[in-house]
Amino acid sequence: MMNMQNMMRQAQKLQKQMEKSQAELAATTFTGKSAQDLVIATFTGDKKLVSIDFKTDVVDPEDVETLQDMTTQAINDALDQIDEATKKSLGAFAGKLPF
Repeated sequence: MMNMQNMMRQAQKLQKQMEKSQAELAATTFTGKSAQDLVIATFTGDKKLVSIDFKTDVVDPEDVETLQDMTTQAINDALDQIDEATKKSLGAFAGKLPF
């Protein structure tokens, strides 16, 4: 029975550590950029879009497709950074589970 109690304590401790890591990640900002930094997208670690900035060089009414492509590139760059940080931060807990 003692072994089960130890496992429960370890699981609760890991849960608190994981919640803390998730909160820290959510409070972190990630900035994705397109080629030449013409479009910059900023997200929080919980994947909420904070801002999108366009350099005037990329805003061309005759070429909306380039703006769309660069916006997509900046957003995907930021989301990739969040995914990588999430793996590093929370992936460490996978090996520590007591069961």
